[in-house]
Amino acid sequence: MSEQAGAGRGHATLVQATGQVSRVVVRADLLPAFSAVSLIALLGLPLGWIWSRLAPPQRMRVVTREHQLLPLTAESWHRFDDLAIFLLIGLVAGLLVGVVVWLLRARRGPVMLVGAVLGSLLSAWLAMRMGTAFAEARFSLPPSAELGAVVDRAPVLETGWALLAQPLTTAFAYGTLAAWNARDDLGRRLG
Repeated sequence: MSEQAGAGRGHATLVQATGQVSRVVVRADLLPAFSAVSLIALLGLPLGWIWSRLAPPQRMRVVTREHQLLPLTAESWHRFDDLAIFLLIGLVAGLLVGVVVWLLRARRGPVMLVGAVLGSLLSAWLAMRMGTAFAEARFSLPPSAELGAVVDRAPVLETGWALLAQPLTTAFAYGTLAAWNARDDLGRRLG
């Protein structure tokens, strides 16, 4: 019984072989994390442009003189295609961001993970906004469409849930690499 009571009083923190306690570096990582947020957020511009080029337009028929549009048969499926393409682009971008941020060896840790996830969320938001703007500029409706004419309507993203693909994949990729690493300091020190 006395052995169990003594075992319960063990160390509460992880102690490295040198006797130093492993700690999270916050202050030194704030500026690099903010820089990562800014740089990753700018990734949303090319992602939105790529989506606007890959997403198919929806072919619509003009049914009234006030330019009310109805989709042609099977064309409404392109709404799903637009969302799926955006999600796939977000998954690939999130995977790449997670791996690249992990490769910044001197800055590994939870502060950089939070920065990468926030940057990915801003990047996905910017990609959604700019992607729809690029698509609307590419597939603008003609001002004087005849009754019965077939026109292309710009691709749309109808749900905000698509924003979560990139940050969740970033967190998953970074977390997987951190779990795979066996060092307490995540390999920050090169020695």
